[in-house]
Amino acid sequence: MIGSMLENEPAAARLPLLFLVADTGGGHRNAARAVGQALERMYPGRFAPALCDPLGGPGSARLLRFVAGLYGPATRLAPWLWGAAYHVCDSRAAMQVLRWALLRLADRPAAEAAEAHRPAAVVSFHPLTGSAAVAARALGAPGTPVVTVVTDLARMHAAWRYADSDVIIAPRHPGRGGWVAAGLPVTQDFWGGPLCGGERAILRRSLGLREETFLVLMTGGGEGSGGIAARTAAILRRFPDVDVVAVCGRNQRLKRRLDRLAASAACAGRLTVTGFTRHMADWLRACDLVVTKAGPGTIAEATCCGAPLLLTSHLPGQETGNTEIVTRAGAGRRARSVRRLLAEVDGLRRDRERTHAMRAASARLGQPAAAADIAALIAGLVTAAPPPAASMSYADGDTLTGAYTLGPAALGWEKAGAAPRAGAAGAAPAGQAGA
Repeated sequence: MIGSMLENEPAAARLPLLFLVADTGGGHRNAARAVGQALERMYPGRFAPALCDPLGGPGSARLLRFVAGLYGPATRLAPWLWGAAYHVCDSRAAMQVLRWALLRLADRPAAEAAEAHRPAAVVSFHPLTGSAAVAARALGAPGTPVVTVVTDLARMHAAWRYADSDVIIAPRHPGRGGWVAAGLPVTQDFWGGPLCGGERAILRRSLGLREETFLVLMTGGGEGSGGIAARTAAILRRFPDVDVVAVCGRNQRLKRRLDRLAASAACAGRLTVTGFTRHMADWLRACDLVVTKAGPGTIAEATCCGAPLLLTSHLPGQETGNTEIVTRAGAGRRARSVRRLLAEVDGLRRDRERTHAMRAASARLGQPAAAADIAALIAGLVTAAPPPAASMSYADGDTLTGAYTLGPAALGWEKAGAAPRAGAAGAAPAGQAGA
């Protein structure tokens, strides 16, 4: 889908950027939105990011749309099959075959988007759009820097490294030229950080939730995977003093099943069910515990809100290692079986001090300024000047300050063999951009 991320704004006065995403899960598009929001907050009126989905959006090849559409069913119904495909393709040789057989079909829609927008930079937020970003630069915007923003936490598939990007921004990297460390970007709803107890009570009232009960948030990412229905039913049966909010994402079958459960007499108003929601930050701040699979986007959002985590599963391959990051930090626990899940919920609802300790550890693990870090890096690239030292206001006078000192040389442009386009029309020097 090609279109501006900013509505009712004169695009002609802004420096265009092209963000490539794909809707396999919700994290890739959300990461792109987060960086776009941070650019607007830090450099108001300077940039015009546009989104393009070359895998499944309008104009994409029918075969690509079919393959992209398999992600949701595969991760929900046969995660072992997804894991096998992940590992089979996790090499440069395998990516060359995949590129020749399938991914080259994404070049045309990406190039058309580049020709339409003439971007100052092309940024890929998905492992399978990196090659399309390079092709878009070659066919529609010669000389434009290409940036890859990695949205995985512990493990990095070969697909992220396969394309010849000028800069790769990742939570963990080997320290070679052209690589930069930054956290996973979250949208502006999560920049405000956790709430105190009194604020959480007010938020619960506004959401129609009971203030005094132990509240569990069940989520499985954008695809609503991870056995949410069985775990929700087990918690409601076992604990009459626990309420549950279930976020089903795009999984309409799961939502219908839980809607029937919520309407039953046994639940008596204790279960709230929602589909794909733009109010995830409210649910995360209101809850006492998040029960989820170890998806990187959910972990990033939950820790920015200071929500304790109970991780029930992970997708083989791409989510391997995410649980260890959370548990080592003290921000969450592992509960693979329903029996273990019930034991953990029972212990946490009885021991609120332990819950508070996990909440504090979760907040320490969160990186709400990650989107600002990435936005400043991109701004520094396309204006050929180091980004400014910036302070961004997040909530009620609180500020998060980052020293954005990495310019093109520090990012390894010489080693990457490319240079950013200097003096682009409509761009002010990054050093003059206000926060």
